[in-house]
Amino acid sequence: QVQLVESGGGLVQTGDSLRLSCAASGRTFTSLAVGWFRQAPGKEREFVGAIGGSGIKAPYADFVKGRFTISRDNAKDTVYLQMNDLKPEDTAVYYCAAKSWAGPISATLAEDFYNYWGQGTPVTVSS
Repeated sequence: QVQLVESGGGLVQTGDSLRLSCAASGRTFTSLAVGWFRQAPGKEREFVGAIGGSGIKAPYADFVKGRFTISRDNAKDTVYLQMNDLKPEDTAVYYCAAKSWAGPISATLAEDFYNYWGQGTPVTVSS
């Protein structure tokens, strides 16, 4: 079992930055591929980005446009999502998800790839 806890969400203004954290426990952290997803009100959950245990990253979603960066600190068993230049359309609940994985990073884009999910952290961007 893997437990994931997201934190760092909140209410910000357009153009602000936030750093979300996803703390993992329960399995060797470096074996985990971790993805970030988001779900806006009334919309389906969508992929944001992902990072493998070695640090290799999947392509970000198109809407990121260079504004978001995923990183991981294996010493802290934590994956981060740095979000800059936030826009109202970034308002959503952000989830991290994980799976023990040593295969190609391309597999991490699919929501059904993951078998562990956090509870989500809400991000609201006001205009």
